[in-house]
Amino acid sequence: MTCEKSRAPRRNRAILPPHAPGLKIGLFGGTFDPPHQAHLAASLLAMRRLGLDRIWWLVTPGNPLKDTRHLETLERRMAAVRALTNHPRIDVSGLEAHIGTRYTYDTIRYILTRCPKVHFVWIMGADNLRSFHRWQKWQAIANAVPIAVVDRLGPSLYASASVAGQALLKSRIPEEEARSLPYRRPPAWVFLHGLKSPLSSTALRALRES
Repeated sequence: MTCEKSRAPRRNRAILPPHAPGLKIGLFGGTFDPPHQAHLAASLLAMRRLGLDRIWWLVTPGNPLKDTRHLETLERRMAAVRALTNHPRIDVSGLEAHIGTRYTYDTIRYILTRCPKVHFVWIMGADNLRSFHRWQKWQAIANAVPIAVVDRLGPSLYASASVAGQALLKSRIPEEEARSLPYRRPPAWVFLHGLKSPLSSTALRALRES
């Protein structure tokens, strides 16, 4: 059962992962080059603490803010993500490549338009909150979907003091109310503590290329 309108093109129904009205779904985007255990741990932490029904890993063709010259192919990265996750409630998607979006805001709008009755939450690491103000239409993203920020070793110490963290300070909810986040009207976000991993795709990629 899907949440698109009956007149939606069949190809749109095919490229969106499983969903249905009323479900709580996390959106976890990134290049994942390579994906690692900290990514998976962040997903499972968010799933548990937010009471999510599913999580979509949105593997992007490339991050506009990063050098993508040495990026592995989308197909290889998606295969690596599937091998890592192997979870019945985690779906791996190359949605952005299918629909031709480059920026997170456009991807989110595409999803929300076609799934108006699904409760979506955007999931990001604390390192992304630190640079969130550099994302295209970052404030519009915050106004479109609730956000869960998962702590990381190091970045969590200063992420909340970032430009975006300070700008969205009044929209932050207490961590003990995290399970209410999927139902909240954005802007709304929560900082989820409990994950401390030194792993990073940048470090692992450097080892791969050395």
